[in-house]
Amino acid sequence: MSSINNVYDVAARSMSSQMTRLNTIASNIANAGSVSTTEDGAFRAIRPVFEIDYAADVRESGLSTTSVSDIVSLDREPAKVFRPDHPLANEDGFVYEAAVNVDEEMVEMTEASRQYQNTLEVVSTLRTLMSRTVKMGQ
Repeated sequence: MSSINNVYDVAARSMSSQMTRLNTIASNIANAGSVSTTEDGAFRAIRPVFEIDYAADVRESGLSTTSVSDIVSLDREPAKVFRPDHPLANEDGFVYEAAVNVDEEMVEMTEASRQYQNTLEVVSTLRTLMSRTVKMGQ
């Protein structure tokens, strides 16, 4: 029974990691159209950093999972755009647009949601197999 619990634990950690990834993507997309007066104040896309967590008995079980160890800003320069009529324009008429590539974020979102969905399918299949096993024993 402990191996079944291990599957649920691995699935839970995987889903949690992908949910964090989806939340950072949502934040990036939400801030994609934002502007700032200064380059330092402009939003930069963020990404979670994953860390491998090995089970205590990794040699016997072969299990390892992931967890989010940090969330970092990507090293991208915001675009300097001339908009003298914008209320946030600096004295030279420039604003700095968020350093977010929406197309890239959409690809990341698709990948993260598919990984989340695949993990959910593993859990669903395990539940079905357990239910059928119990019915066979009756």
